Amino acid sequence: MATFAAQIKRELAGLQTEPCCMKAELAALIRINGILSLTNKGFGFQLQTENASTSRRIYNLIKGLYDRDIEILVRRKMKLQKNNVYILRVPDKEREILNDLQLLTDEGFGVTLHKDLVANDCCKGSYLRGAYLASGSVNDPKRSNYHLEVYVANEEHANQLADLSNYFHLNAKVTARKKGFIMYIKEAEKIADFIGLIGATTSLFEFEDIRITRDMRNSVNRVMNCELANVQKSLNAAEEQIHNIQLVYAHVGRDKLSEKLQLAADYRIENPDLTLADLAELLAQIGHPVSKSGLNHRFRKIAEMAKPYTEKTM
Repeated sequence: MATFAAQIKRELAGLQTEPCCMKAELAALIRINGILSLTNKGFGFQLQTENASTSRRIYNLIKGLYDRDIEILVRRKMKLQKNNVYILRVPDKEREILNDLQLLTDEGFGVTLHKDLVANDCCKGSYLRGAYLASGSVNDPKRSNYHLEVYVANEEHANQLADLSNYFHLNAKVTARKKGFIMYIKEAEKIADFIGLIGATTSLFEFEDIRITRDMRNSVNRVMNCELANVQKSLNAAEEQIHNIQLVYAHVGRDKLSEKLQLAADYRIENPDLTLADLAELLAQIGHPVSKSGLNHRFRKIAEMAKPYTEKTM
């Protein structure tokens, strides 16, 4: 079963976009997944990925933009999960493609992201789409923590991705990882915005549906836990009040209490499960109106009367 991160990539692989956006997306894919080589013809390059959807997207972008022949090799990794590795090569006029995407310098791949490539908002989103397809991942929204990241080899590129993301107010940050850096987003709402920005609309709806359902369930659980805590608190208070009443009755005598205190004491003993508010309402119904705070004041008086005897029994 495909992960949620892979599901997004599968959806992105079928998007139809404008040529300017295709260039921005392909540029990100080449910068992250591309490997330069020096041949007798000059610079050559190949792209390597373990994701079938990403390899299909690279093929369609190069074909759609440049109509070039593309060689595809599939190799099997020998370590760990033994995933397939897809290698795509353009055997002719590779330099023209790299120059058109403003990726090439005399030293190799440039580290500067040319503004012309991401001049439009749609192209900024497309560059981020290419970056996610190349090396992005996101936690399943069913998990308790939200996390989306894109891994790149150098810090400057990670900062460029964060800047593009933060142009859309996504609160992206950069941190070092083993042998590279990641641009990451932690907030659920911002991750949802990123998924929508790169064009994975169906996945966005699923993400939001799962997130809202889970957040609602968590909210209900919090309310229930709070209510249970309040009930327990009321029961503990009632138990303490009854204990004080029994001490006063035993050592002082019921007849020594005022009529109001006797009434409160008797009804508390008869109704140990009622909250103060419910007990006050019950007294009002029998013609002895008293507020919740007034009733609480009566029980504090009884507690003061019981205090000497409470200390003796401790």
